[in-house]
Formats: sequence, C-alpha cells, structure tokens
Amino acid sequence: MKKFYILSFSFLACCFYAKAQQKLIISENANLQLVSDEFEFTEGPAADSLGNVFFTDQPNNRILKWDAETGEISLFLEDARRANGLFVDDEGNLLACADENFQLIKISPKKQIEVLVGSFKGKNLNGPNDLWLDKKGGIYFTDPYYQREYWEREQPDLQGQNVYYLARGEKDPVIVAKDLKKPNGIIGTADGKKLYIADIGDNKTYSYTVSAEGKLTDKTLFVEQGSDGMTIDENGNVYLTGDGVTVYNKNGEKIEHIKVGEEWTANVTFGGKDQQTLFITAMDAVYTLKMKLRGTRWQP
Repeated sequence: MKKFYILSFSFLACCFYAKAQQKLIISENANLQLVSDEFEFTEGPAADSLGNVFFTDQPNNRILKWDAETGEISLFLEDARRANGLFVDDEGNLLACADENFQLIKISPKKQIEVLVGSFKGKNLNGPNDLWLDKKGGIYFTDPYYQREYWEREQPDLQGQNVYYLARGEKDPVIVAKDLKKPNGIIGTADGKKLYIADIGDNKTYSYTVSAEGKLTDKTLFVEQGSDGMTIDENGNVYLTGDGVTVYNKNGEKIEHIKVGEEWTANVTFGGKDQQTLFITAMDAVYTLKMKLRGTRWQP
C-alpha cells in the first residue's frame, strides 16, 4: 500500500508540474488567428532578425513573406526551385531546401541564388527537406525521399535517407545520421549543444549531442512521435507538428497540444517583433498564436 501511495503521489506531482508548465506557454486569452488560406500547401516558415517570417507555398513554387509590423503577406520569390524548409542566416540570406533539382541553396536579399550543395559523391540527393544553422554557420539538413510529380526519376540515386552537415566554407556535406527511416523536421537548442531530429517514417523524434566538429553522438529517443517541422522556445520546449502542434518540455513530457483544425500541420516557428508569435503553416493556410515564451535560434 505504501508503494501505491508513493507511485500515486509521483504521478500527481508529474501531472501538476506539466500543467503548471502548460500555463506558461500560451498568452492569456490568446486564440489561434487565421492569417490567410489563399495558398495550396504552406511549409518552411523561418523568421529574420526583425521577426518577419518567410514561408513557402511549395506546390505553387514560390516563397512569401509575412510582415511582422503590418501582418500582411507579400510575394518574395517566384520560381523558388520548389523550396521547402527555410532558414535565415545572420546576413539576411535565406537558406532553402530546394528539391526541384535536389539542392541546398542560398537566396540573397536581392534574390540572387547560389547553390551550396548540388550532389553527394557525384549522385543526386533525395530531396533536401528541412534545415538548421548552427553557431558556426554550419548547416544540418534532412534528406528524405518523397517522390515528386515534377521529377523525371522514379527512384532515389542514393541508398538511405540521411541527415547531412555542411561546415561553413566547405563545398561537400558529410553524413551525420544514417540510421533513420525518413528524417524530416530538425531543430537545435539555443546553445548549439543538442540537436533534435524527427524520424517521421518511424514516428519518433530523437535528440543528439553535437560535438565541437559538428558530429552527432548519444542518439536518444526523445518522444514517440514523428514530426514534419519543428521549433524550440527559450525554455527548451520542443514543438512538433502533424496533428496540430504538440509541445514537449526538455524531458520529453507533453505539456500542450495546440489544435489547428486542419488535416495536417506542416511546420512552425517563432516570429514577430518580440519573437513571441507562433507562426504555423497548415495545409492551404497560415496561422499565428500569441505566446508567453520567446523563440530562440542560438546564443552568440
């Protein structure tokens, strides 16, 4: 009986702790706001230093921009090489996973495009999907295989669906994770010491320790849930997508589920002038939600 009481108390304590954390995430009286549903399929949201958010309308092959000041959406780039996941670097360049030609590209503020990665050991990549930039300017990106109707090929050129790292100044990426079924979403912690990768093909998300050389070690199951896209806040809570947005604290405990009301929620990031606006891409729409916590990229 004593053991039962101890277990019960422990369970109630965990529930109370998770509930207390939940109240710290979403601003009081905040509701999900539809910004626009005039797209075909939205993906890849990424905020710049001013809190403006760039995102893709992948089937329509374009990148759009949400203005943090006005809340208005404008066209940033047509013919976006089928860009999917995005990330804005410190110089204001837009890094993009562009699977039209299986590339990782950089788009300058003047919309000039540079190919950062065009192949791996002489073979086409599967189709870069999502990415994260570390403190040193190195880029981690996932490379799952999703057959596209605009490709001539009908099978991959490479064996396996891997995660790659492109060190700053290098031309060739290296494989840092190759034992995943279909890696998709990816995000790192503020200090750059931990990386989360979602294996959407196995419905799991893992955490890794990042070495000084950018290698990944100590693969650990974080949660039994995969994710399309993901983000992280200043407290280290991890936001996964799919059925709305599910939030886990750094211990892998579920502390929130944000219902979006769409068939599929593809991706999420923090934006806005104060970095406290959760920006969500879901099917043909984009939504915002005011949060108590700020988003984070990494600390200088």
